[in-house]
Amino acid sequence: MKQKLQKLGLLCVGASLGVAVSLSFNAVADKDANTNPLPIDELRAFSTVFGLIKQNYVEPVEDKKLISEAIKGMVAGLDPHSTYLDAKDFKDLQETTQGEFGGLGLEVNMEDGLVRIVSPIEDTPADKAGIKAGDYIAKIDDTQVQGMSLTDAVNKMRGKAGSSVTLTILRKGEAKPLVLTLKRAVIQVQSVKFKLAEPDYGYIRVTQFQERTTETLAKAIETLYKDNKAPLKGIVLDLRNDPGGLLNSAVGVSAAFLPKGSLVVYTEGRTADAKIRLTADRENYLRPGNKGDYLASLPKDIKNVPLVVLVNGGSASASEIVAGALQDHKRALVVGTQSFGKGSVQTILPIDATSAVKLTTARYYTPSGRSIQAKGITPDIEIEEATLNGREDNGLRIREADLEHHLDNPSDKGGKSDASKPKAVIRPKTPLPKVDASEPDSDSPRELVSKKDYQLQQAFNVLKVQQLLQQKDQPKADPAPKAKTAK
Repeated sequence: MKQKLQKLGLLCVGASLGVAVSLSFNAVADKDANTNPLPIDELRAFSTVFGLIKQNYVEPVEDKKLISEAIKGMVAGLDPHSTYLDAKDFKDLQETTQGEFGGLGLEVNMEDGLVRIVSPIEDTPADKAGIKAGDYIAKIDDTQVQGMSLTDAVNKMRGKAGSSVTLTILRKGEAKPLVLTLKRAVIQVQSVKFKLAEPDYGYIRVTQFQERTTETLAKAIETLYKDNKAPLKGIVLDLRNDPGGLLNSAVGVSAAFLPKGSLVVYTEGRTADAKIRLTADRENYLRPGNKGDYLASLPKDIKNVPLVVLVNGGSASASEIVAGALQDHKRALVVGTQSFGKGSVQTILPIDATSAVKLTTARYYTPSGRSIQAKGITPDIEIEEATLNGREDNGLRIREADLEHHLDNPSDKGGKSDASKPKAVIRPKTPLPKVDASEPDSDSPRELVSKKDYQLQQAFNVLKVQQLLQQKDQPKADPAPKAKTAK
């Protein structure tokens, strides 16, 4: 299994540019000596166009630039997640995976010629400025995004920490574009956040699946049990707006709650190397060079504690792997709204020492054989997104099925999602209670477990009901026999 993972190269299941690969190069071996012959006529046409540009374009163009742009166009036309990585792009990708990079803190995709926000990363300049999932970036400083490649747009938003950039944002429900000036910062992504929400009930949020996410999660669980000074009665695992990340980290997070050896995810692709099965075993989630098992010292009842997984339209890829695995094994109730629906795996394949392609090489499947590509994870209990101050926070939600050139779901040629229906739906009251803005608000909107977070509060209600039902199903101990009195 380990050799197969190494052959597959750099596996990433992030939802957007710059999300999550492991950091080792592997030579790309010739897959098949008897490959199809090169398309001579098409290559001749390419050569002709190349020559016409060199001879007739208004300004001289370097050969390297023409070839590079041709490769970018060829790869970008495949699907929304395949891309060409030059030396700078690969370095940026590496920094993102390790959890520290410069910029604004945005996970993005290109849609209809504009940069679309998949998710702002928590506690970053973009998040603090109020940018939402589903927003579109129309301009970066004075430059129109229309016609710009995604890579160029990302590079333009990156810069020296402390420098400023102005974004023109298009948002559903806003009559005019929003013009926001943000200061760039060194983005240090805290992958796992946690809190004892109340006695006996823990809250864990995974913002991104990075190299150290599994071991950080293990420490969070141990701390929650220590702080509670007793076994927990339930945990909410919050994967909302988590755009994905490393495949082995998704396996590790799942393995924390599943029995050893449980199937977490499997992949199907054209090549033998793209077909793998990953189980809840240490060899599938430990980082290279680590001998100790991060999960070995977890409390034993973590495998049985009532668990609710919270997802929404910004939960993508690695998040969906975790939610799907825990749902299929009936280990957790999934609540929230339909997830993003990115069910493909990208592999980093080196071209030479300075460049590579991030190429979609496989679809992944949940343990029961579900492909979530262009469908997403359907929650067991749908809880609509809203906050208790009366404002909905949906943004302009776009999912994988809405992206141009998206891969179809193998079980649904149309690729559009109705999936299975949730078992129950929880909707906020209409109208929602309002909060007077003039009144002091002690419950900060940045608070990790906020009373104004309607979905989260309902998730805890579901968790408590689940815990009570579990208690009810446990066999009752036989009553102690009554002592007989002597006559």
